[in-house]
Amino acid sequence: MNEQNKAVVLVSGGLDSATTLAMARDQGFACHALSFHYGQRHVAELNAAERVAQSLGAVMHKTIHIDLGGIGGSALTDHSIDVPDKAGSGIPVTYVPARNTVFLSLALAWAEVLEARDIFIGVNAVDYSGYPDCRPDYISAYEKMANLATRAGVEGHPTHIQTPLINMTKVAIIQAGSRLGVDYSETVSCYAADAQGRACGRCDSCRIRREGFAAAGLADPTQYVSY
Repeated sequence: MNEQNKAVVLVSGGLDSATTLAMARDQGFACHALSFHYGQRHVAELNAAERVAQSLGAVMHKTIHIDLGGIGGSALTDHSIDVPDKAGSGIPVTYVPARNTVFLSLALAWAEVLEARDIFIGVNAVDYSGYPDCRPDYISAYEKMANLATRAGVEGHPTHIQTPLINMTKVAIIQAGSRLGVDYSETVSCYAADAQGRACGRCDSCRIRREGFAAAGLADPTQYVSY
């Protein structure tokens, strides 16, 4: 691995970000994992992010504290809004306003300090909940903005936003991660996991994850509470 070939990888602790980290490592990047304590309902995913970063060989793992709960507007940051048991129409209440824009901006700042030219984020626009900040058009626009807004970009060292999962089905993501040695039992994807990291089994994220393992013909290693 070339230590100069650095990348910042956003790691939430979930299935997609773990697979993204494994892919970045497989491409030879020295991976600097970045997670956020942003006021989410549970910190089980942050414990998972720490496990994933360690097991997949991140050079460094940083967790930044920000307060998106102070803004609210999402079932993931506001306990007065229930996490829905069933998928509905339109953008769901689990959407956190501007979350990926905030996360990518902090990743961009760290990448500039590290002199890293690549940022990996595990967004997906196929088997997903319909969040607007997971679409290819958004990523393309963000990358353009990033290279107008940074010294690195202005001086001819552009940053690339890498989204290896964006057009993959959940089945393909699980299969790819399994080939790369991702231990999915270490991950937490549930929107309403308990303190032990056990998944509710009912939310949209649980449904997509469970159906992905079933379609891939692989045992689902997720620990569920009774549902």
